[in-house]
Order: sequence, then structure tokens, then C-alpha cells
Amino acid sequence: MPGIRLIAGLGNPGAEYLRNRHNAGFWFADALATGAGERFSRENRVLGEACRVAIGGEQVRVLKPGTFMNESGRAVVAALNYWKLVPEELLVVHDDLDLPPGTARLKFDGGHGGQNGLRDIMGQLGHGRFHRLRIGIGHPGDRNRVTSWVLGNPGADDEEAMLDAIAHALDVLPLAVAGEFSEAMKRLHTATDSSV
Repeated sequence: MPGIRLIAGLGNPGAEYLRNRHNAGFWFADALATGAGERFSRENRVLGEACRVAIGGEQVRVLKPGTFMNESGRAVVAALNYWKLVPEELLVVHDDLDLPPGTARLKFDGGHGGQNGLRDIMGQLGHGRFHRLRIGIGHPGDRNRVTSWVLGNPGADDEEAMLDAIAHALDVLPLAVAGEFSEAMKRLHTATDSSV
């Protein structure tokens, strides 16, 4: 399987959404760019902000869709087409209600689990054959509170746990970029299991 050449961090654009749990994908993309000394710039052809980072000797595109979460697929498909990449080279980073804060999971293929950004990407592609990095945000315990939970800001402890999970995911990213997914998964899942 090819390595990762495009990382799409999902979130909602705009200052009012900046620290929302739903923007965990943007948090990851920002941490990756900052760590590499790169800055995002608006790229109209991919309907969002993008930059390039060097990871393990490979140039990898990083995308923050500007389409809002529910239409993430428009930007992701535009980016794949514009940069002539295949979905198997894509890593989508998103928040996940089913994982506690401090947990991160890599996976390939599967359903969308109710995550609207994933749902739209899969709808636009017609399948789910791409990599995902799931950043745990926890669940409010009541499905009627899910919307306000994902669009709310985490408390200090949860935010710290989410940032720890992102840091662990960044540590294994060179393995994923190199196509060594099973090793990346093993290391990430071990690291973030122990911190829960």
C-alpha cells in the first residue's frame, strides 16, 4: 500500500470554532505545520488552506478544508484531483466521540461512525478506502447533547489529553508516510492506551 501523501485535518473554519472538540483535525494539522516551521495559505483550487511539510524525506500536502465539516468531501476530493493523488494516499484526521480524550487510533477503510465530515468524504468518493486518524474527544453520555458537545470547547484536562494524543500521533506519522501502517498503529495504540 502506498504511503501518505495528503493529510486532511477536519474542522470548521472561523475563530469561533477554533478550540471546539470538533476541530481536533485542525489542531493536528496546525501542530504538524508549526512543528515543521510551515504556514498555511489559502488555496482556492482545493477549497481550503494548505501547506507542504517534509516528513521522513517525503513531501506531504496538508489540507484544512474551508468548506465546513459537513462538506469536507468537496475540498478533499478537489485536493486529490488537483494534486493527482489516490484515496489510498490520504489520511483524514478527525474527532471521534467513541474514544476517550487521550486516545488516538489509526485505521484504514470502514464506516463513518456518524462523523459528518467522514460521511461527506465517503459520499463524494463513493467508498471509504482511505486512512483515518481518530482523535478521541469522549462522549457527553446523552445523544441529545452530542451537537453542543462537539461544538463546545473541552475542559483543561480533556484538552491536555487530546493534545497528548496528537503529539503521540505526530511521533508515528513518519511510519505512516513511509507506508509502514501496522508498525505505526502498534506504536500509537500502545502509547495512547497507556495514557488513558
